[in-house]
Amino acid sequence: MKLAKKRILIEVNHPGQVHLIRNTYHQLIERGHFIRVICKEENIITHLLRHYQIPFISLGKKGNGKWGKLVKQILFDLKALGVVIRHNLKIGLGSSITNDHLSLILPWFRAIHLSDDDESAVPLIKKFSYPFTDVILAPSPIQLPSFENKLIRYNSYHELAYLHPDEFIPESSVLEEIGLTEKDTFFVLRFVALKGHHDDGHQGISLEQKRKIVQYLSTIGKVFITSEKAIEQEFEQHRLPVAPEKIHSLLYYASGFVGDSQTMTTEAALLGTPAFKCNTFAGVLSIPNEIEHTYQLCFAFTPQDFDSFFKAIQSTLSKSDSKLQWTTRRARLLEDKINLTRYLVQFIEQY
Repeated sequence: MKLAKKRILIEVNHPGQVHLIRNTYHQLIERGHFIRVICKEENIITHLLRHYQIPFISLGKKGNGKWGKLVKQILFDLKALGVVIRHNLKIGLGSSITNDHLSLILPWFRAIHLSDDDESAVPLIKKFSYPFTDVILAPSPIQLPSFENKLIRYNSYHELAYLHPDEFIPESSVLEEIGLTEKDTFFVLRFVALKGHHDDGHQGISLEQKRKIVQYLSTIGKVFITSEKAIEQEFEQHRLPVAPEKIHSLLYYASGFVGDSQTMTTEAALLGTPAFKCNTFAGVLSIPNEIEHTYQLCFAFTPQDFDSFFKAIQSTLSKSDSKLQWTTRRARLLEDKINLTRYLVQFIEQY
C-alpha cells in the first residue's frame, strides 16, 4: 500500500533537539514528505541546523523568567500558526509546547510530542503542553501517570536517534584537531546554566567543586571544558576547541565525562564512555536511573554528596580498563534498544 505524503511541522527548542530530529528530517525528505522546521533563535541551534543542512524559520529569541517566557510563547504560537496555515501543514513533531497549542487551535492539525521527562520534572509542560497534544511518544521507563491515555512507549532513548550505531560513525579526525590520538587519556567536562523552565531550584557543580575535579583529572590526562555559561578565567586553558557538531565523536574517544548536564551525561554513557553527573536531579529521573542501575553506564550524585561523587571519579577513571568495561556495557544496552530514527520515520508515515 502506497503511503500518503505527510505535511509536517518540526519545532526545535534546544540544541539536543536538532540532533534528535536531524536524521528523521532527512529520511522523511528523501521519502518525499513536505517539512518545515521552526526554531528558537539561539546561536548553537541555528549553527547546528545550518551544519546539518536543515532549512529553518526562526521564531525569535527565548524569553527570560516565567512571565517573559509566557509572553514569548504567545508570540511563538502566533508565528507558528502562520507557518502552518501558509504551508497547509497537518502534523507537528517535536518536544514542543507550540505544536501542542496549534493542535488545540486547528481542527486539522495533530501534534506528536517527543518526551523524555517524567511529568514530575516538568510541571509547566504537564500543565500547558501535554493536555493539548494528540500523542506522546516516550522511552519505556518514562513516568507520565496523568497522560497514559496519550502515551506510546518505545524501547529506546532520544539520544539513540543520532547515537545508535546505524546512525553514528565517530570521526577520529577530531582528535587530530586537538593534537591527540586514540591512545591518549583525556576527559570532557560539561557545565550548564540550569536556566530551563524545569531547572528552577536545582543546583549543579559549584566553582570550588569544579576546581577539585579539574585539578585531579589534570594529573592523569588532558581536560577539556565546554560550558553553557561563561567559562571562568582560571579554566580558560581547558576550553574545548572543537565545533559543536564534533562533540559526539570527541565523547566517543574520551576516557571519561564529568559534568552537571543531563543530556551530555546520557550521550557519553550511550557512547561507552564512563559518565559522572552531579546535580540535584540525581536519582529522581526514570531514564537516567535506568541507564545507571540497569546498565551501569553512568553514575549520578547530588552536590551535597560531592565527596562520594569525587571518590567514584577517582576509583573509576584511574583504572586503565574502565573504557573497555563501558564498551561491553554499551553493547548490552544496544542489544535491548532500537534505532529511534527508524521508529520515528515509520510512526510518522503510518500516523
